[in-house]
Amino acid sequence: MPQPIYEIENLSHRYNRQPVLEIERLTVANSSILGLVGPNGSGKSTLLKLIAFIFQPTEGRILFQGKPAFPFDEAIRSQVTLLTQEPYLMKRTVFKNVAYGLKVRGERGDWRRPVHDALNLVGLDAEAFSRRQWDELSGGEAQRVALAARLVLKPTVLLLDEPTASVDAASSELIRSASLRARSEWGTTLVIASHDRQWLHDVCDDVVHLFKGKLAGSGRSNMIFGPWFREDDDVYGKRLDDDQRLWVSVPPSADATAFLDPGDIRILGEGETVDTAATAVVQGTVIRLALEKTSGHLFADVRIGSLILVVRIAESRLATMTLHRGWPVSLAYRPANIRWR
Repeated sequence: MPQPIYEIENLSHRYNRQPVLEIERLTVANSSILGLVGPNGSGKSTLLKLIAFIFQPTEGRILFQGKPAFPFDEAIRSQVTLLTQEPYLMKRTVFKNVAYGLKVRGERGDWRRPVHDALNLVGLDAEAFSRRQWDELSGGEAQRVALAARLVLKPTVLLLDEPTASVDAASSELIRSASLRARSEWGTTLVIASHDRQWLHDVCDDVVHLFKGKLAGSGRSNMIFGPWFREDDDVYGKRLDDDQRLWVSVPPSADATAFLDPGDIRILGEGETVDTAATAVVQGTVIRLALEKTSGHLFADVRIGSLILVVRIAESRLATMTLHRGWPVSLAYRPANIRWR
């Protein structure tokens, strides 16, 4: 079995004695694309900084290519690179920004070709941009220059922390495509933290969920936030903005987070009925259909008010069910199947 590029074991990290990340075990396969999802404050950025070896975990260990690695280790500093949401550029020309990593790595010779190739890879004309100063760039251009400064190294690992959150749509698409080309052309391992779950599920080999600093599952999942109200004895729900109610099992607290597996929701066929004593039904609209590349499962994103639920459509129902974007559907689920965090 091929050796993973990362092996994380019994990792714990604290800020000012407050735990922010606790991961028992996580492995990342070589040349894979791993997605990280979770709400703000769930530990995604902390995890990326730890596996970028920017700082040392409070407890536990991180193996890189089977060996312990430490912050700013000379052996790996040019193999692993992190692109953050806010681009950091030095106060110098675009060319010097992109070439800086080659200089630090001690590479000699003419840097013009690799720098130009990296700029072209992110959709920036090298002849036009090389001489520009760092403060003559738009936000999207600055982020693409920052990415080019990492791609010029042809890194073993490219870590991306919300790389497209603060840029225009055109820059966003160029950043995404350039990142994926790093995997296809050089075998680079990608670890991507993003709120764009659909993009992650489209491109990643696996997607893991972080919640309150802990792993909360992988693949597609429905994470539903409170507050929850009490309707009657042991009857709790969430008021949706289209006047519907999402009924749940008894939550551990009013602001607890509910997890509902897409396989535990089904789209009702025409005329189909359910046992209303144990099953809840909500009405929604199909907004997306997606075939998951790793499993071959078909998923539907269904909007219910402002909430979107992901539904895995059972293979046995594909032959008898026709779905299109914009179609109204009824969803059935058992509140007893909800997990709480």
